[in-house]
Amino acid sequence: MEHDEMNENKNENENENENENVTDNESMHDSIVSLGTSTAKSSKGTIQCLTIVGQIEGHMILPANNKTTKYEHVMPMLASIEESEDIDALLVLLNTAGGDIEAGLGIAELIASMSKPTASLVLGGGHSIGVPLAVAAKRSFITSSAAMTIHPVRLNGVVIGVPQTFNYFEKIQERILQFILNNSNIQRKKLVGLMLKTGELAADVGSVIYGEQAVKDGLIDCLGGLADALNYLHGEIQANKDKKMNNPAL
Repeated sequence: MEHDEMNENKNENENENENENVTDNESMHDSIVSLGTSTAKSSKGTIQCLTIVGQIEGHMILPANNKTTKYEHVMPMLASIEESEDIDALLVLLNTAGGDIEAGLGIAELIASMSKPTASLVLGGGHSIGVPLAVAAKRSFITSSAAMTIHPVRLNGVVIGVPQTFNYFEKIQERILQFILNNSNIQRKKLVGLMLKTGELAADVGSVIYGEQAVKDGLIDCLGGLADALNYLHGEIQANKDKKMNNPAL
């Protein structure tokens, strides 16, 4: 009789574990589909993975056929990741064509100001405002085949041909330049030279650089892939755990 009860309890526990696993998988699937994010848990720590793809959508809603990253989704998510006791680090996967300058720069500022370990990985492309997003993490990675387009600020819509307009352009451009310079190892002269280069882009001013050159110029920290980015984050997570063990007051 007791043996039967033990078997029943065991079966109930197994069913509960299966239900929990199904619920976790469904929750992860919903997060990936709706927000492009997932949480990877292992014995080494918990890493939140955030994808920034397509165009960065700002104050204007882009057409439905455009693949976009919405800043009103990403910004509160970053705040939640920073505050969560269950998440140890953030991995940002980038394949973006650029987009709204202020929205992209706002997301980049949030990533740069996080206290938790952060890593970015440029895959395919990190163009335009994707450059500040790539360098915002504490350690940036790029694959050898990935490209980054660096060009001056553009503005859609009506442009008034007065000196104030061009002064405004210069101020916006300087904000972006300073952010990139403060969060990477590239020299100002090199960055401005790439941005204002002529003859490389068919219908624009600027440059397209690939993985190895981005690292050589100091724009990106490391040439590597997913395993490299995860290994860095695991190392930083372990270092933080060691610090807390040696100093419980932290």
